[in-house]
Amino acid sequence: MSEIDCRAVVSPSARVASGVRIGPFAIVGDEVELGEGCVLEPHAVVKGPSTFGRNNHVHSFAIVGGDPQDLTYKGQRVRLEVGESNEFREFCTVHRGTIKGGGATRIGSNNLIMAYAHIGHDCVIGNHVILTNGAQLAGHIVVEDYAGISAFCLLHQFSRVGSHSYIGAGTVITQDVAPFSMVVGPREVRCYGINKVGLERHGFSAERIKTLEQAYRLLLRSKLNTSQAVEKMRGTLSHSEDVQTLISFIESVAERGLTK
Repeated sequence: MSEIDCRAVVSPSARVASGVRIGPFAIVGDEVELGEGCVLEPHAVVKGPSTFGRNNHVHSFAIVGGDPQDLTYKGQRVRLEVGESNEFREFCTVHRGTIKGGGATRIGSNNLIMAYAHIGHDCVIGNHVILTNGAQLAGHIVVEDYAGISAFCLLHQFSRVGSHSYIGAGTVITQDVAPFSMVVGPREVRCYGINKVGLERHGFSAERIKTLEQAYRLLLRSKLNTSQAVEKMRGTLSHSEDVQTLISFIESVAERGLTK
């Protein structure tokens, strides 16, 4: 027996297997097939034509099987094919295929699609893939088994991501990623000084700001290393509680180091 909340909307053409749970205000569209043990949380949306294997879990406000975002799409019959035991987390989106792309988006099994991630039309996702929060896949992308795509990565259409590869957070991918590789965009993050406007808004006096500016000049613009800069601060600016806070923070920095 399936458990369908009376407030859910299920199309008459949908096929719901035994053991499926559909929460309040969830929507199951036309020509959707849900395999045994699938779960749709409140407000989840699945659209068709699409097929879902066993034990898929669609969380609240995810839209799985939506129309492709392609200007050539004019309502043609295109589909989504999903394997088993996938997790579609909140607000993620997965689109069906296009005629020119073969007519189908395909997702394997045991994948984790985290919040706000997007899988575009005609993508082929393997098994045991992780798309972290906000990862964005354009159309026609192939992601092979066990690949990991970190938060806020952007993948250009027709890219391929090889098996067991890893793409670091915030990376823009415009070429194929080889199997077993680790790829990350250059990190140009640096510290430019104090947050002067924010400090002024929070009531810091001109004297406090001036003292912090002196401390940061030692930290960022002198020829001293971090430890030497801290010692110089202790010798010249130790009267400032703000500088003491800065020193304590620097000395407790974990193994990742300090942004400078």
